[in-house]
Amino acid sequence: MSNVTDFIALDVETANADFASICSIGLVHFRAGEVFKSLTILVDPEEEFDPINIGIHGIRPEDVAGKPTMARVFPVIGAALQDSAIVHHSPFDRTALARAAGKYGTGGLPCIWLDSLQAARRTWGGFQANGRYGLANLARAFDIKFQHHDAAEDARAAGLIFLKAIADSGLSLQQWADEIGYESTVATPPRATKRQYPGKYSQCGSPGGPLFGEAIVFTGSLQLARAEAAARAASVGCDLFDSVSKKTTILVVGDQDLRLTRGQEKSSKHRKAEDLISKGYPIKIVKESDFLAMIS
Repeated sequence: MSNVTDFIALDVETANADFASICSIGLVHFRAGEVFKSLTILVDPEEEFDPINIGIHGIRPEDVAGKPTMARVFPVIGAALQDSAIVHHSPFDRTALARAAGKYGTGGLPCIWLDSLQAARRTWGGFQANGRYGLANLARAFDIKFQHHDAAEDARAAGLIFLKAIADSGLSLQQWADEIGYESTVATPPRATKRQYPGKYSQCGSPGGPLFGEAIVFTGSLQLARAEAAARAASVGCDLFDSVSKKTTILVVGDQDLRLTRGQEKSSKHRKAEDLISKGYPIKIVKESDFLAMIS
């Protein structure tokens, strides 16, 4: 995956709130940084359609009548996606396919998953306010024209956003896979390819946590033991690191240390975070009690 930008972008739509109720799959093959071919697969979810979902994507029960179920679709796309890099936007798509595989007992997809939302969060800080890293907002910012909630169109937009993240970050496809990749096989659901970052307290955050995607560092004297603080942050989705870098999004400072910084030397992590903030990096510096209130 180190040779530029060959990957398959993927998006799914569902019939209702159950992630396993897939009714459409969009697949867009990117080759040498451009769209090579596109495919939309309509699927019979064998589920009731919720009017809310119909209102979002426009797919109705009659549109999927007689279409294959995921039991038939999985072997076909599994062969096509074997050992591929799959780009998607947000954890929804890879989770939906894992849930559908469990529902039908077909086994998962043997591939590496790359979330363009996480790539966007790590590449561009300007969207941090209000958490506006949604597909439509990013596409608007980068002048990507697409029909939202059409599976193939959403997949294409996610792929184009990922290509821009590669260009702007300077990271290769392989480097992004090492950084944010999730690997799945026929026998196993998606799991982070790098389960533990090097370092004493560093670790990956829970993908289902409300702060998934935040990169956090602790400094100073904390009320909690550092290992407990790291575990609690990881449980709500934060990736834990031992040092401040351009990827850091939150620096948590012990309450006492933050109060006594006037006239006293700040920690090296604190000073580095402030330096990065002055250069435009979107790092929030918060005291420990405020962080604990935020995750409680």
